[in-house]
Amino acid sequence: MYLKFDVENDKLIVALMGELDHHSAEEVRNRIDDRLDRDNINKLIMNFSGVTFMDSSGIGVVIGRYKKLNSRHGDICVVEINDRVKKVFELSGMFKIIKCFDTLEEALSII
Repeated sequence: MYLKFDVENDKLIVALMGELDHHSAEEVRNRIDDRLDRDNINKLIMNFSGVTFMDSSGIGVVIGRYKKLNSRHGDICVVEINDRVKKVFELSGMFKIIKCFDTLEEALSII
């Protein structure tokens, strides 16, 4: 999995590309946490436009970042999720706690 990091208005934007599964979850978790901690950022936007597959390990990555940021009074959202990955979010009930936006611009203006 490839990750591209950007910071805009004190928000960390992570573009994920590839499969977010048990093979890549730990590395993704570590790299995102490293950037959040190093740059002392409390708002995370995860861009799923390039994610082709996600399993329960991917759910764990998103929920873990939610818990981390929630404990720091921060915020997290996901953007540009394709239908296949959106189904995983819906079935897991993650949309009850994780905000989802259609575009990055919309997320940047709201969180």
